[in-house]
Amino acid sequence: MAERAAAAHLLAASRPVISVNGNVAALAAREVVQLARAIPARIEVNLFHRTESRMKKIVRILERAGARDVLGLRPNARIPGIESKRALSHRDGIFGADVVLVPLEDGDRAEALVRMGKAVISVDLNPLSRTSQRATIPIVDELTRAILNTKKFVEELKENPEEAARVRRAYRRSGNLGAVYSFLEWRLGSLRGGLRRGEKRSRATRRKRTTHRATRRQRQ
Repeated sequence: MAERAAAAHLLAASRPVISVNGNVAALAAREVVQLARAIPARIEVNLFHRTESRMKKIVRILERAGARDVLGLRPNARIPGIESKRALSHRDGIFGADVVLVPLEDGDRAEALVRMGKAVISVDLNPLSRTSQRATIPIVDELTRAILNTKKFVEELKENPEEAARVRRAYRRSGNLGAVYSFLEWRLGSLRGGLRRGEKRSRATRRKRTTHRATRRQRQ
């Protein structure tokens, strides 16, 4: 499971960081703060449409959820290979991290972080997105559930370092995504089968109604 592997890698990190954008702050600020405390990890706000007022609002949202020392307002480094303001970063945060959790991330920045040698953990519902395809550990799940599951596994694996090490060794990115593709293929097949059965029932119902109306006319 990708969330378990993510937890194992976050626990083994020397400088784990959780990257937060506006969508993540709006949807899962409290869950992000809880996960950061459990690891523990730094939180850094990183925005594509970056303004000082937007940055301050998102930092306040995280602080109201219990975060402390949120990074992002005063960046002192740039991620190589990115031209937009998403390149702005902190040396004590994303720039200097060895493992970065990037929920709902743009593919270009995920790719740039991987090129820097970082382990990148993504959260994205689309397994075919550029982010999922580039991340070291792509989590294909709904945001809040993914964060809560990762926190649960962090708490479990903290008590069992040997199991955490085994999970890190056993994780295979290709196998994880392959399982997701297999599930989607099965699910789409089930939906197609359901549609076919529904169409057959509709045709049978229409035939019965036609036969019933014809019989009534004959009796009249």
